[in-house]
Amino acid sequence: MKVVVAGQGYVGLPLAVRAAEVGHRVVGYDVDLERTARLSAGRSYVADVASSRLHTVLDSGAYSATADAGALVGYDIAVITVPTPLRDGVPDLSYIESCAQTLGEHLRPGATVVLESTTYPGTTEEVLVPILEKASGLKGGVDFLAGFSPERIAPGNTRWSFEGTPKLVSGMDAKSLDVIKGFYDGIFQTTVPVSGPKVAEMAKLIENVFRFVNISMINELATLAAPLGVDIWEAIDAAATKPFGFTRFTPGPGIGGHCLPVDPLFLSWKIRQELGVPFRFVELADDVNRRMPDYVVQRLSEALGKRGKSVSGARILLLGLTYKFNAIDLRNSPSARIAELLIDLGADVRGADPNIPDGDEIKLNVSRVDANAEEIMAADAVVLLMDHPQFDLPVIEKRAAYVFDCRNRLSGPNVESL
Repeated sequence: MKVVVAGQGYVGLPLAVRAAEVGHRVVGYDVDLERTARLSAGRSYVADVASSRLHTVLDSGAYSATADAGALVGYDIAVITVPTPLRDGVPDLSYIESCAQTLGEHLRPGATVVLESTTYPGTTEEVLVPILEKASGLKGGVDFLAGFSPERIAPGNTRWSFEGTPKLVSGMDAKSLDVIKGFYDGIFQTTVPVSGPKVAEMAKLIENVFRFVNISMINELATLAAPLGVDIWEAIDAAATKPFGFTRFTPGPGIGGHCLPVDPLFLSWKIRQELGVPFRFVELADDVNRRMPDYVVQRLSEALGKRGKSVSGARILLLGLTYKFNAIDLRNSPSARIAELLIDLGADVRGADPNIPDGDEIKLNVSRVDANAEEIMAADAVVLLMDHPQFDLPVIEKRAAYVFDCRNRLSGPNVESL
């Protein structure tokens, strides 16, 4: 089939390449000209898609990247994988709406459109389908098919492969579900059909709310355990020996990425709009998680004070700037807030991260350095925000004057854990 994957980012590119590998003719559509030029040259910017894989599907003609909407003509299936950010606490569906308009202008009878972008329940049937109908003059469920299948991308996760992660699928009607399931059956090892788009949309949000709330709970416990004289990490290890009724979560300097800081608030917003009541768990969890960077800076300030130093004028080295272990990007990373707070307090802040592309450190307004022995020794404080495998942990333990460890990976008289 001719497959259009609209949006060639961290969600769309892996899907597009995989669909090409299993035999579809795939058009990777993105309005970013620089991005499509890079993809056309065979240079991947997504860690889960090696450039060698991209070259293979390009050379075979199974995949092409373009910003030209004219290339969408005649598609059999189109999958929307565009961003859905929050703007001042309100879901911004403008990317979905714009993409739906473009796809609708090229929609032909018998074609199928699938939404993968995370959003609130009702978006597929109440937003996507009406735009497609208006732009095409066709009727959903009669002339064309539509449904929702949430992405489950986990950048840097080596345990679960893209195709090995079970895929939820839904359709606006039985025929839509049948076609959409058939398409994803050829890409994923397991597909899980549900009764309709609203259920699939809610399921995706439940997945993220579960993590969001539990991370906030353990983060708040971490801030309370230290004053109580309890090692939160040892307590978590002890609790995790229970073989049932417990899922291990660990504290950190905050949450980041394109899902956790955003998706649960989609549901909270929708509940307030539709029901007029708050989603109290999510709103409380958001408050706790947003405060974690401030807590890190508070703990760091107290530790430096005990050593006769002030944050103002202190040389502080932040290790691991990405939002997630082994990830390569800075989206909503708590390191940005931590760096901002330290700079405002007058600190000389430097950052080391072997994963992020050159130039991305400007987003944090910090000087980028290597995590070598010289930098570690020169710092008044080293803050381990993300424990990437490239970091030489024994060197940090041995050389650093003081370490604030947000990941519980280091030990010694000069180390203090979150």
